[in-house]
Amino acid sequence: MVLRAGDCLCLRGEIGMGKSSLARAIIRHLAGDAALDVPSPTFTLVQHYDLTLPVDHLDLYRLSNPHELDELGLDAALESGIALIEWPEKAAGLLPDKRMTVTLRESIGGHMAEITGPPDRMAALKRSLTIRAFLKKAGHGKAERRPLTGDASSRRYESVTTPPQIPLVLMDAPSPPPGPLVQDGRSYAEIAHITTDIAPFVALSCHLRSMGLCAPAIHAYDGEAGLVLMEDLGRKGVVDDDGAPLEERYRIALDCLLHLHHAPVPGPLPMPKSDASTATTPENYTVAHFDADAMLIEVSLFIDWYMPHAAGHGPDARKRQDFHEIWRHLIDLLATSEKKLLLRDFHSPNLIWRDTRQGTDRIGILDFQDAMIGPTAYDVASLLHDARVTVEPDLQTRLLDHYCDARAAEPTFDAAVFRQDLAIMQAQRAMKILGIFVRLDKRDGKPAYLALLPRVRDYLDQALDHPALHPLRKWCRSVGVFDDHNNA
Repeated sequence: MVLRAGDCLCLRGEIGMGKSSLARAIIRHLAGDAALDVPSPTFTLVQHYDLTLPVDHLDLYRLSNPHELDELGLDAALESGIALIEWPEKAAGLLPDKRMTVTLRESIGGHMAEITGPPDRMAALKRSLTIRAFLKKAGHGKAERRPLTGDASSRRYESVTTPPQIPLVLMDAPSPPPGPLVQDGRSYAEIAHITTDIAPFVALSCHLRSMGLCAPAIHAYDGEAGLVLMEDLGRKGVVDDDGAPLEERYRIALDCLLHLHHAPVPGPLPMPKSDASTATTPENYTVAHFDADAMLIEVSLFIDWYMPHAAGHGPDARKRQDFHEIWRHLIDLLATSEKKLLLRDFHSPNLIWRDTRQGTDRIGILDFQDAMIGPTAYDVASLLHDARVTVEPDLQTRLLDHYCDARAAEPTFDAAVFRQDLAIMQAQRAMKILGIFVRLDKRDGKPAYLALLPRVRDYLDQALDHPALHPLRKWCRSVGVFDDHNNA
């Protein structure tokens, strides 16, 4: 569970100490096949396994010259996978400096493994052992753990199975270090109300379930360690095999929002108790409001990160001031809008399809820890203008009509005002996402998100067609980010 692409793991020990047995166990775990044939590479010197995380298993015992290591393709193997090396001392001085080493020796009643490595890898190992201790305290000490796909945040996920029980999911979300102060003595996370611990996820999951919506049941959590063990809602999504939205599933997702928007604004949410926690559990969690400061700091990502990427420069002081004045006016238009609980990331990656259930229970909801109280249009915009899925305009129209028709009889619902709110929230969210995706590339070394920029630009272009956003379109043209309806 600690190994990542680029890791070189050296296995040391005398003959019979279990180096090959350990390598075989690692390869079988990564393959998800306990019976996988893993022959010893004693005579072939290297054995390659084309797994999700590719593995090269090397045995250097018969290496006659250390420089023969170049012919075994170690550097190429570490570009996209890992290397397990038995008898690494045969290639002294030629192995990567940042390597992990497991030294096996006899001990009373078995074997002792001494593990050394670079600080970041040892920290990952320590975290893995913390997770194991948490699972043991929660009654799953011998569970099998496998990695699941993460997201753009620092959170990681694991599948946890203790036969014959059904699989659970572990969320590994340690509190991040405090960010720099950017405004009025506050960090970006504080201004944008981004959660830094697991309390919001736990409290909101319980709240959504109490409302009759499908969020994961919480089995155990440790607030201090940043660990949550929860129900596995499944793997089916709301898009087809080609990544296109399935209209029926999107309609039912909108029905979940309708259910949410008919409910009153929640007060302090009670926190459940957890026997696996190492710290005192707070009694309640209070949901923050999506206020003007939060909206403004988010759209500022557009001019701080996306604009230099798209236009080659950031705005001058006057253009920056104009940008913020336009957005303050748009935010003022939202002042009297309907405000309810908004989940923030209500889109395809976080929606699970459960075809054996009925009604809104067919949609499992994930990733709501940054929920706030704000305009109901926000989550509708999140679903209909998904950064990872192209929702064609005709389908957007049908889905939006479905939502508005369902609320038409409500005396306080004004479809025209809601559609204006939707355009503002669509633009606000698109500008934030464009900035985040460029930041993920430039700051965090995650260039894959750049491929999503054109779709998000198209969604922003749509939003700017609304008359209320024409001043923002004019501003974008003036700084070279948009040229009428053609994205820069």
